Amino acid sequence: MARLNPWRWAVLGLAALYFLIPLAASVVFTVDVPGRGVTFDAYTRIVSTEGFVSSLLLSLELAAATIAVVLLLMVPAMVALRLGASRLRPVVEVVCLLPLVVPPIAYVAGIATVLKWGPEYLSRTPLFQTFVALQDPDFPVVLVLAYVVLALPFVYRALDAGLRAIDVRTLVEAARSCGASWPQALIRSVLPNLRGALLNAAFLTLALVLGEFTVAQLLGFRPFAVWIFSIGGSQAQMSVAVSVLSLLVTWALLLALAGAGGRTRTASSRG
Repeated sequence: MARLNPWRWAVLGLAALYFLIPLAASVVFTVDVPGRGVTFDAYTRIVSTEGFVSSLLLSLELAAATIAVVLLLMVPAMVALRLGASRLRPVVEVVCLLPLVVPPIAYVAGIATVLKWGPEYLSRTPLFQTFVALQDPDFPVVLVLAYVVLALPFVYRALDAGLRAIDVRTLVEAARSCGASWPQALIRSVLPNLRGALLNAAFLTLALVLGEFTVAQLLGFRPFAVWIFSIGGSQAQMSVAVSVLSLLVTWALLLALAGAGGRTRTASSRG
């Protein structure tokens, strides 16, 4: 085993270079201005740039709504599969993994077709206002629904790994024998033991929403990723600087999540 250590370090070193060299080149591009030397104007002007705050807040709101909806949808379904509907597990797995197979272009084309079809045929019905509300630029609910579907594969895998690590049936039966209802058994017995899996699912969904571009761009909305693209033509250094900062923030969230998960496992093992 000791002979493998140098190879491990070599692989890790190559992987680090693969990620760090492009990042370093991006940082140099943002701070090295020809004729002016090193300057951090591209970073100091980010907050004051038009559209930055509004697009970032919109993406964060979409991420929070997507996380809430996908967890409310998947957690009870996954627990039910573990308790008494194990025969349906292959079906649910296939359905949840379908977004990995369907190209985003085809997916958003189907959404756009439905959104165009609705107002034409339902203009004289109460559902017309529903289609209008779904496409509100201030908070496009249609993006939340689209992101929920895109997040299903990652949330399914995260929750499935967490549920495999605990005895769900024993926990629920113990809570029920103490007089807890089904919702109470789920909230008080199962969810605390799924804290790590829930954090993983939430982080993956957050990263997906913050970085998603195709669906939002083709549907005509302007969250954070679309805003970065829109300023790239006129302010290249600014767009790269924002991308670098968003990547660093994502890494920081990942490290914080790993630390929280490690503390949770340590506390549970001590208990």
